Amino acid sequence: MPLLGVNIDHVATVRQARHTDEPDPVWAAVEAELGGADGITFHLREDRRHILDRDARVLRETVGVKLNMELAATDEVVGIALDLKPDQCTLVPERREELTTEGGLDVVRHRSRVTQAVHRLREVGIIVSAFIEPVAEQIEASAQIGFHAIELWTAAYARAKGGAEAGRALDDLRRAIDLGRKAGLDVHGGHGLTYRNIGPVAAMPGFGEFNIGHSIVARSIFVGMREAVREMKRLIDAHAPRDS
Repeated sequence: MPLLGVNIDHVATVRQARHTDEPDPVWAAVEAELGGADGITFHLREDRRHILDRDARVLRETVGVKLNMELAATDEVVGIALDLKPDQCTLVPERREELTTEGGLDVVRHRSRVTQAVHRLREVGIIVSAFIEPVAEQIEASAQIGFHAIELWTAAYARAKGGAEAGRALDDLRRAIDLGRKAGLDVHGGHGLTYRNIGPVAAMPGFGEFNIGHSIVARSIFVGMREAVREMKRLIDAHAPRDS
């Protein structure tokens, strides 16, 4: 069955709206674990707009499941990751003006810088994943550079207008899963996935993990974090191929 990583960034977004100490994303991580999360994901941005250095340190000390740190391939943040040693680092693109990560990392264009970051992280035993769009040349480059895994950007499917557009996006994901697995990569998925649209993606053979944040945090306002995580896990498990 695919694993569920819960991204807690938007809990910190609410906190930072008032520059106060609540809600604490570390507490959210604990509640997500108690709800059955298989992993906790956080993004330490260069501008520290939501997750702060303190959050990252305490998460490393307290999270009992897989800890996945999203980061840009910059010297400063890679250095922090080397000190923290999360279980996994996912390299993502980052622009200061964006509301959230938009599109995948262009590992072809930024190959030299990305390669340096991957090698530094691998040297200390961190699993390294590339957050990329489901494009053949990006998948091939990720395998050549030395990534252990890829996380496929699922937003084209999530944003699709109508069945035909969604179908094309799902076909792109299927091809990307096949290419990734043939290249020896673990394949994850994420971005824009919700309780309403997870079914067709969860039903695809080959996905080993989904990382979902905003939809779970939004649902948790009404039902609590534990139940929000349980509901998403039930949906993923209900749709997952039985032989996956």
